[in-house]
Amino acid sequence: MKHSFLHRLMWMVLIWGGSVMALFAVSMVFRLLMSAAGFKSH
Repeated sequence: MKHSFLHRLMWMVLIWGGSVMALFAVSMVFRLLMSAAGFKSH
């Protein structure tokens, strides 16, 4: 039972981390495109 809980927790952390990294990558691409188009964030 404990192994199953740890296994599920590990998968949840892995999926959460992957989604955070994907959002970060998408935001970096948008930032790059916006700066290439001449828009500045500051």
